Amino acid sequence: MTTVFYFSGTGNTRYIAELFARMTQAECCSIEEKTNFPALVAQSDMICLCYPIYGSRPPRIMREFAAKLRHELREKKLVILCTQFLFSGDGARSLLDLLDPMQEVVYAEHFIMPNNISNFPPLPVAGSRAQARYGRNAEKKMRRICDNIEGGLIKKRGFHIGSRLLGLIQAVHLPRMERRAMGDVRINESCTRCGLCASVCPMENLTMTSEGVEQKGDCTLCFRCVNRCPERAMTVFVHGRVRRQYKNTMCI
Repeated sequence: MTTVFYFSGTGNTRYIAELFARMTQAECCSIEEKTNFPALVAQSDMICLCYPIYGSRPPRIMREFAAKLRHELREKKLVILCTQFLFSGDGARSLLDLLDPMQEVVYAEHFIMPNNISNFPPLPVAGSRAQARYGRNAEKKMRRICDNIEGGLIKKRGFHIGSRLLGLIQAVHLPRMERRAMGDVRINESCTRCGLCASVCPMENLTMTSEGVEQKGDCTLCFRCVNRCPERAMTVFVHGRVRRQYKNTMCI
């Protein structure tokens, strides 16, 4: 039995996780679900971990999830599938820093997916037609991956020494960026206090009070609130005006 665990901020990684699960007839669940994850791992022969890459590393929420299951995962075969906008170096490999050094990885791959940072002008936000193209490319790639896994062919993207060096260079400022971003959610005057941001936050970092939205300093930089806010009142870390939100159409 194969089980897929994924974290997805705005739908890109969810698309990849569900695609793999459908092609391999695997169980698939978000790490945000309230379930007995150790029991799911115990009944599985292979675990597929899917996550987006931030600064060449897994997001903090996925790192914490993997660290909690370190003992349970050590005897399992792993498939690691990551989503990225550009190049991440060793984004897939870097999760192993939290696991058993002898952990068996049978496949690791990166998928190029649309950018979801909607308030940084140099990075374009993909519309539905562009997303469909990304989706078709991902599906073709996933078919090859599933055929390779079934045929026993091992490929591990990001494990080469060059990839590791690139990852280290990109990740050097990540700890400082994460510390700053954890408490750097900003809400402008157009907020209507609808509470949507608090309800969709994967870290429960946002709460509604009589004074409006308050943060607990626990943001994981997923940009979900920025892209879901109906008034475009939210920004995280990058505080330019939100002109066009990323609306994922691949998972609808």
